[in-house]
Amino acid sequence: MIQTTLSNPKRLDLPSVQVCFPISGYKEIYTKLEAIGIGSVLERDCCVTEISGSYSILKRLENAAVNVDELDYLAKRLESFDRNELAKFQGVAAINSYSDMTDLINLTFCCQEATVVRDFTDLGKIGRERYMDLHGGITEDELKKVDFQKTALSLLLNETGQVTPYGVVYENCMYMDQLYKGKAFPDYDYSGESIITVAITNRNEPETSESITWLYLPMEDCCIERAMLRAGINTFEDIRWKVQSSELPPELGLLHSAGTEQLRDLNVLSAKYQILDDVGRQMLVAVVQMTSPSTLSEAMNLIEQLGLFDFVPGVSTPEEYGRHMIMESGHFNYDGELDEFYDFKKYGNWRISNEHGQFVPGGYISYHGFISIEEVMAGSETERMGMTMGGM
Repeated sequence: MIQTTLSNPKRLDLPSVQVCFPISGYKEIYTKLEAIGIGSVLERDCCVTEISGSYSILKRLENAAVNVDELDYLAKRLESFDRNELAKFQGVAAINSYSDMTDLINLTFCCQEATVVRDFTDLGKIGRERYMDLHGGITEDELKKVDFQKTALSLLLNETGQVTPYGVVYENCMYMDQLYKGKAFPDYDYSGESIITVAITNRNEPETSESITWLYLPMEDCCIERAMLRAGINTFEDIRWKVQSSELPPELGLLHSAGTEQLRDLNVLSAKYQILDDVGRQMLVAVVQMTSPSTLSEAMNLIEQLGLFDFVPGVSTPEEYGRHMIMESGHFNYDGELDEFYDFKKYGNWRISNEHGQFVPGGYISYHGFISIEEVMAGSETERMGMTMGGM
């Protein structure tokens, strides 16, 4: 977590804004920054009056001008680091005097290659970490065979380390690739809870363009718009987009295509899907299988009206459905001693004939609204019908 005080270096008479990174509530923060004339999409126009938090190396940003989205991306990257990775990041930044935001962001992708020694009393640990830094990991077999004390001594006696407040740093010929060049941020799903990952490029550029902007839906609308502007895309009509990964069930995934007008609908759909629990998601799949919506907007209207449907998972025959309703639904005072006198199949068939329902691959889904399903998918609202309990 990074706490900052940001101000307009050209208008010292205006109040400063307190911003905590990573940002939560982007629209509110952008509005506050805009009110004092800063928060540009691309320019580094925010003066860091004060900065504090878990990363002391960033104190060098005080009195410097930063871009709010760059600092937010950096904070997201650093929040995923463990204690050892943070020591590497800060140590390498210290010995190279990195203070430019582009360098700091790119450093987060390669600092893992360095070795930082903070405790010289455990040679085995030093050697083990050194080995993993050089090889990107370690296998069970290597844990048994490698002489880690020898590896540690080779490092300490033959390599030149540089002392920093974060430990003695050995860069190990670390190479810093320029993954971030100042506009589109490298692919990184900070939350890990995104429903859909979308790659967008400018329709006016060749399809082979490597200038890819990544969207992790659902996102706040203002974040999508700023990501577009960073990529030089001014309107949704100029977007070329492709779904790279999706947590949506196949029944919903088939609804989206490369139509630019659907990107916003896809964002809304992913937000609605994200808040459903496992039961709700299972029911939604059954509803889609039953109703066959043809557009994203129809699917969104169904999500909003899931309460009009009932779903019984795992049943595939009228008898199984009738048995569930009598024994497990809670609508009846079931008596197990009278089990042989219940006609589960007859009751199941009766219910099926008196309600709008059908068997789908996952179970039985039924609709209980006062208007047609077509009207529900079109956006009309209705109440749920009461349940009738006769017919045994």
